[in-house]
Amino acid sequence: MRQHSIPALVEIPTSANLADIVTRRASENPQQVALRRDEGGERWRDITIGEFRDEVTGLAKGLIAAGVGTGDRVALMSRTRYEWTALDFAIWTAGAVVVPVYETSSAEQVEWIMSNSGAKAIFVESAAHEEIVTGLRDRLTAVEHVWRIEDGQGSGQGPAEGKAPGLEALRSEGTSVADETVTERAAAAGADDLATIIYTSGTTGRPKGCELTHRNLLSEVRNASAAAPEIFSTPGGSTLLFLPLAHVLARVIEVGCIDDGIILGHSPDVANLLPDLGSFRPTFLLAVPRVFEKVYNGAEQKADADGRASIFQRAAQTAIAYSQALDDRARGGRGPGIGLRTSHALFDRLVYTKLRAAVGGRVQYAVSGGSALGERLGHFFRGVGITILEGYGLTETTAAATVNRPSSNKVGTVGQVVPGNAIKIGDDGEILVKGPTVFARYWQNDEATAATMIDGGWLETGDLGELDDEGFLKITGRKKEILVTAAGKNVAPAPLEDRIRAHPLVSQAMVIGDGRRYVTALVTLDEEALPAWKAKHGKPATATVAELRDSNDMIADIQAAVDDANASVSRAESIRKFRIVDGDFTQENGQLTPSLKVRRNVVAKDRAADIEALYAN
Repeated sequence: MRQHSIPALVEIPTSANLADIVTRRASENPQQVALRRDEGGERWRDITIGEFRDEVTGLAKGLIAAGVGTGDRVALMSRTRYEWTALDFAIWTAGAVVVPVYETSSAEQVEWIMSNSGAKAIFVESAAHEEIVTGLRDRLTAVEHVWRIEDGQGSGQGPAEGKAPGLEALRSEGTSVADETVTERAAAAGADDLATIIYTSGTTGRPKGCELTHRNLLSEVRNASAAAPEIFSTPGGSTLLFLPLAHVLARVIEVGCIDDGIILGHSPDVANLLPDLGSFRPTFLLAVPRVFEKVYNGAEQKADADGRASIFQRAAQTAIAYSQALDDRARGGRGPGIGLRTSHALFDRLVYTKLRAAVGGRVQYAVSGGSALGERLGHFFRGVGITILEGYGLTETTAAATVNRPSSNKVGTVGQVVPGNAIKIGDDGEILVKGPTVFARYWQNDEATAATMIDGGWLETGDLGELDDEGFLKITGRKKEILVTAAGKNVAPAPLEDRIRAHPLVSQAMVIGDGRRYVTALVTLDEEALPAWKAKHGKPATATVAELRDSNDMIADIQAAVDDANASVSRAESIRKFRIVDGDFTQENGQLTPSLKVRRNVVAKDRAADIEALYAN
């Protein structure tokens, strides 16, 4: 199949906008719980939709009083927290446009996003963020206001010396604004007006601002919701967001939860994620594959340390076999036999219940995106009782362009196209997407827009894929990242890297081979996994990566990960040599984007000596 489309399940009226979501829900049932707010100590306070509407309205009044006008850009730089969601909807209610900024952004990145977007104001989370913006004020002449979420000056008398005003001061400033004014502002934007400018994290060059309209976001959340009622229409449904809300995928889940009545919580610090999951007890999760890899690897390591490694391995094999048997039954086969069902029930009591308890005990579904999960992990978690629904998309497609659904899930693929959209495979294998979730344009960058959009409104994604006979998409690589060896062999690095990263010891991997005689890889180690590995292999607790990387035990373990990756490709595409390198690829050293993609050009430059060592002799 070369092209597949699904009719829209929900059409978006031209008058619809995101600000209306809160008002509509509050008028229907103001006492319905909409969010839960972390109060520390595993305590969560219910926030009704009526209370949330009042908070959003108060913040919107403050923005209007401060001179923020219809269509003005307002930046938001913070971790994922309750205030982000309140401010998101307040900015829309004031008729303005939200410009998210990753809380890990450097001063140079903040300056570019603020100046390029022409933002009139910015909300920062912390003193450190405020310091960054303060240092840029002489160059950001359009910025009139800086408000601080954490420990901001609380009074309405203006900021204390060296401190931006806080949200309470903003609310106080808006007390003179009439309700009618807010109502008019909230209705000012139509479906095709600009709602947000999300800057792509950019593996190369400066980030580009993707213009997303109210229609883009509403089409995405309402059609995805209608296609997956098992997740979004479940009474008492809830989720805990911990991915950055500056990323489009978390943003879509945020909007979808408020729109559908799913109770939303926020976990800003991943160090507290497991305790937060245990106390919040969500019914579904949004995560990237690395989270699921860490859950699996952590359980495997704990079982090994407790002398129960063989039990865990048998439990994992049973979960995978059980999930595969479910696929067999969906294709008309017999499904799990009595022996497999018996083993599955036994391991459910011994192992699977503990894994489900680690994420709160109520999670039935999880949405995964950002990179490939891998069939093995997909089958494992479904066998455990948590169905992971993989999807695929870009900022330019308002998150998911395709996604698996509870009623239509094919492990190993990224699903079928979101209803209302179409997808096709170009002659060169590139994935093309068209529909109401595809972005309008790049902000003030006609050249980049023209290079991405082709005749008929199709978006060139830059990714390579295949459609099966049912319209399920499988990602095979990234067009711009295809390596061409000296022998002329095309190699897609991403599938190899995904399989290497699945190993418990591995944090990151980057495959090399463009213009080279053979394919190699740089590998970094997971610091959390190292202590247990050292203890198991009798290595000193103080041993460094430099001291361990040439040991036979370490080489054998990483070679196993490389061998697993090589099993998926031809001999000419296989990794011949690898090198374990010091440190890790991180956002702080510029080698990862905020969405955790490897910046290949930066790594190649920073790790040039390691790369050359792979091709020496």
